[in-house]
Amino acid sequence: MAANVIVIGAGVYGAAVAASLARRGARVVVVEAGLPAHGTSGATFSWTNASAKPAGPYRDLNVAGLAAHRRLAAEATGATRADWYHESGNLQWAAAGDDEARQKLRAKVTGLLDDGYQARWLSRSEAADIEPGIDSAGLPADEIAFFPHEGWVAPERLISYLLSVAAAHGAELLTGDGVVALETSAGQVSAVRMASGRTLAVAAVVNCAGPRAGVIAELVGLDLPMRNTCGLLVRVSAAALPVSRVVHAPRVHLRPDGAAGLLMHSPALDEAVRTSDTGPVVADDTAVRRLLEAGRALCPAAHDAAVDGVRIGERPIPGDGLPVLGRAADLPNFHFAVSHSGVTLCLQAGGLVADEVLGLDRDEALAPFRFERFRAAPGPAAGAIPS
Repeated sequence: MAANVIVIGAGVYGAAVAASLARRGARVVVVEAGLPAHGTSGATFSWTNASAKPAGPYRDLNVAGLAAHRRLAAEATGATRADWYHESGNLQWAAAGDDEARQKLRAKVTGLLDDGYQARWLSRSEAADIEPGIDSAGLPADEIAFFPHEGWVAPERLISYLLSVAAAHGAELLTGDGVVALETSAGQVSAVRMASGRTLAVAAVVNCAGPRAGVIAELVGLDLPMRNTCGLLVRVSAAALPVSRVVHAPRVHLRPDGAAGLLMHSPALDEAVRTSDTGPVVADDTAVRRLLEAGRALCPAAHDAAVDGVRIGERPIPGDGLPVLGRAADLPNFHFAVSHSGVTLCLQAGGLVADEVLGLDRDEALAPFRFERFRAAPGPAAGAIPS
């Protein structure tokens, strides 16, 4: 069994991998340049789903990811109950008059049903019954897709729980100290050097660095193509929670966020996120205002809700949009756990990666997501990224 496993990153993937390893007796050190959940994992819409994924191994992995969340939530009871997991469902519809979008939604639902995925169509009145906070005037008369087993996760609470599990099994967490070098010897990673000057001897390394995964890979001479994108989220607080499910409307996406919060997102406005002259990533004020207008129009109860946070997250997107998971062939003790949809995938994919670190054969599950595919052939041109 591997000892001295260094997990780089304390987001959802790092926490999930660390918990899985530590539970089975591995000696684990999680290293994080900042603080847990303060990177991408703390600024994500965190929609748990498989409906947005194309049929095949990627969708299958996400379906397994949903099941893994249910299992973890079921085992967390009492003081550690799963207050991070909300399998409340997801509503989605196309804009009025957008025949192309409606046809795509019909085709998607048909394909999912054929694949055994839970989905059903709702009328306007049915949707209004389960989400009375939504302005029914903004709903089409019919063809509102409902995916009952999707939902959302509070990433900070999930990460806190997983890291507490890891710590209870002896894992160590080092924060505020970034990785600056990885030393190799005889075709293996032998040590990790930190910004503080500390050097950690290793038996294995797991790259869970999210948007910086390509930078970490470069430290061992591996070229991981990344095409990260930024996302803009606005949180408002209300006296009563106006929405209880994930809602994907044409102009705005909504979901609950805590007891009295509402999170808003619009992919169309993500391009307004930019790097300022002083360095930090910021959002254009006009985009924030437009996002609020769209959210309040769809959910009138949020009209007077106070804005209590603008979040900007950098999504880690491998070059072809698919996850990069498992060991590197050239450095068999260097492992990847990098993807978009990390909240959905972290428990299942992180568990598979941990299995492989510990010497178990998970090649059948991980084969479609190996790093080496980027060496075999050029990836597809940049385009739509699987969510």
